[in-house]
Amino acid sequence: MKYTPPTTTGRGHRFRTVDTVVAAVLGVAIGVVFWLWNLVWSATEPLFVFFPPAQAVLYGVWLLPGVLGGLIIRKPGAAVLTSTAAACVSMVLGTQWGVLVVLAGVAQGALPELVFAAGRYRRWGMGWAVLAAAAAGVSPAIWDNVQYYYALPLSFQVAYGVIVIASAAVIAGVGGRLLTTALARTGALAPFPSAAG
Repeated sequence: MKYTPPTTTGRGHRFRTVDTVVAAVLGVAIGVVFWLWNLVWSATEPLFVFFPPAQAVLYGVWLLPGVLGGLIIRKPGAAVLTSTAAACVSMVLGTQWGVLVVLAGVAQGALPELVFAAGRYRRWGMGWAVLAAAAAGVSPAIWDNVQYYYALPLSFQVAYGVIVIASAAVIAGVGGRLLTTALARTGALAPFPSAAG
């Protein structure tokens, strides 16, 4: 008998317990990765002294949870919930950005959420994943320049924004889509529509 994944239309948009649990588990797991990635970011700063905006190539990891949560759970709110959960865990474990990381997590989940909503929660291919991730990158591209890099020349700020969005598209977009496919092949996504790949 062929497996038919759950629908994502009509009543299927309601969150089930498994949806909430998986969003939380993804958030916790990626939040731990965030904590490690904060250390990587700090440790690699000297490598980018020649051109500080280039460090943004590493940024895409922080934009993964919203995209991945959306791709796996495929319901309204999944991207925001997963991204916010990851940010909260990162804050609890300790981050140099304090509570601001939670606000960033909400924004970085809300923007891909808008992309998935534009696809009516029915478009999950590589192109949509990349677009959702690039949208997530818009938040730090603007916020970081206003909050942290306002003293840099405009050319540096523009370069930083472009690199952040490109990093998001590749790491969170392409990476998130490939990770979803890989998890689907293991059978780990059986309760979700994403089980089909």
